[in-house]
Amino acid sequence: MSKFVGSKTKATVWMVENGKVRSRLDQLTIEEPLEIRLVSPRRTVAVTMRTPGADFELAAGFLYGEGVISSRDDVQRISYCVDGEQRYNIVNVALNSGLNPDLQSLERHFYTTSACGVCGKTSLESLRMLGCEVVSSGLKVTPDIIYSLPDQLQAAQGVFKATGGLHAAALFDAQGKLLSVWEDVGRHNALDKLIGSALLTEQLPLNNHIIMVSGRSSFEILQKCTVAGVPIVCSVSAPSSLAVSVAKEFGITLIGFLRGERFNLYAGMERICVEE
Repeated sequence: MSKFVGSKTKATVWMVENGKVRSRLDQLTIEEPLEIRLVSPRRTVAVTMRTPGADFELAAGFLYGEGVISSRDDVQRISYCVDGEQRYNIVNVALNSGLNPDLQSLERHFYTTSACGVCGKTSLESLRMLGCEVVSSGLKVTPDIIYSLPDQLQAAQGVFKATGGLHAAALFDAQGKLLSVWEDVGRHNALDKLIGSALLTEQLPLNNHIIMVSGRSSFEILQKCTVAGVPIVCSVSAPSSLAVSVAKEFGITLIGFLRGERFNLYAGMERICVEE
């Protein structure tokens, strides 16, 4: 388990209201770089801006989503770097001997930001090259189950309540029960933490679960969910056109603008029990 080193900090802010100014203490989300390194072959595979906490899960989820590892058994050890002193912004991942992953696809990741996530991989062919298959799942849910997800997500976002500056990814079971919530300054990082946790606890594939993310559904969000076998993906905002293409290509039910008792279905209507 990775060390929790704090996800928020205090700062003085000046509030201007009705033409008057006053100072007060506010809480901000911490954003720091995390370097993900492979031990053998020794190389840095990514540097991402993230909120500290669940760093091992983030690293595992990132490597899984990129096809570097395919199961918990591929990972021998995940640890923070110790180079004279403990460095909580560098994670070392030791793969099992005999594993020889293709690392060419990781060249673009030397630096990624929390705002855009993993950028540059913008074709369906890249997912086919990872060996992704159509998501196989008999999961069907009612609209009422979908309607219940946002309130559960919001109630569970502890750090967001304090700072207002975090994205979240939540995992639900087939009955719409909240199983876990992962927060980060980047929504892609939050999803990596969720999937990485499932990988390290040997719960993959997630083919009988629902994932909901704050913000919009991008190509990267759908890429990670496709690799993890997620049949239903929801968001509070709009999906991108490429996200819709991925959902249609790989059999994912994609829901957007999930607010109150309303949502838009962009793909996979067969999993939602509705009257036409």
